[in-house]
Amino acid sequence: MEQRPSTAIDKALWVLEALAEHESVTKIATATGLPKSTIHRILQALAEHGFARPDGSGGYLPGPKILTLAGRMLTRFDPVRQASPVLARLHEQTGYTVHFAVLNGDEAVYAAKLEGRKPYQMPSRVGMSLWLHSSAIGKAMLAAMSDTEVAGIAARTGLRRRTPSTITTQAALRRCLAEVRRQGFAIDDEENEQGVRCVGAAVFDHNGHVVAGVSLSTLTHELSVDDARELGPLVADTAREVSRTLGAPMESLASHG
Repeated sequence: MEQRPSTAIDKALWVLEALAEHESVTKIATATGLPKSTIHRILQALAEHGFARPDGSGGYLPGPKILTLAGRMLTRFDPVRQASPVLARLHEQTGYTVHFAVLNGDEAVYAAKLEGRKPYQMPSRVGMSLWLHSSAIGKAMLAAMSDTEVAGIAARTGLRRRTPSTITTQAALRRCLAEVRRQGFAIDDEENEQGVRCVGAAVFDHNGHVVAGVSLSTLTHELSVDDARELGPLVADTAREVSRTLGAPMESLASHG
C-alpha cells in the first residue's frame, strides 16, 4: 500500500468512506490500512456526532447524520454548475458550440449552452427539449441504457422523423447504438437539424446511471464526419470528467468508455 498522509482528518475521512461499504472493524482496517485501535477511536468519535452507529455485534453502520447532511447537500447540488468549468474548457479547445443536456423521461433538455466562436448560432436554447434518437447527446444516452429500456423509449416516442437522415426504425437504432457503445461517443449527421453536425457523449451520476450528455455542434461545412470522429474521444473525455464531478464510480466510467 502506498504511503498515505497521516493527519487526523485524513484518517477520519478514510474510515468514513470505508464505512459506506463495510461494517466490521477488520474490513475497514483492510480498506484503509489503519490499525484497528485507530479505527475504533475514530468510529467512536463518529458515533458521538451521529455519523456512525454501533450495529450491536461489534461493527458499525452509517449514522443518521450522514443522511441529514447528504439531503441538505443534494438540495444545493447543481449539475450545470459542477459541469461548467469542464464545458468551458471544451469550448475553448474547439471553438464550437457546446451543449449540456439532462435526461428527462423519454427526451433530453438543454441545461447549458456555450455559443461557438462563429458568425452564426446553433438553433438551440436552454430549456429546449430534444429527441433522443435523432441527436448526438440523445443517442449517447440511449447507448448507455439496456436494450429493454431503449425498446420502451422507441415504442413510446415512435422514432419520429425530423430530417431525411433521422433514424426511424428500431433495427437501425440498435445498429447505431452498437457503434456508439464501441467507440464511446455518438455522431448526429444532420439527423436532428439539416446542415448541422454534432458529437455527443453520455454523463453518469454517483449511482452509475446515465443522467445527461455533452455535445459539440456546428455547421456541416465546418465539421466533416471524419473530423467529428477525431473529436469524439475529446468529447467522451469531457463527459467522463463531468461524470467524475457528479461522483460517478470509476468502474461505471470504465464500462462505458
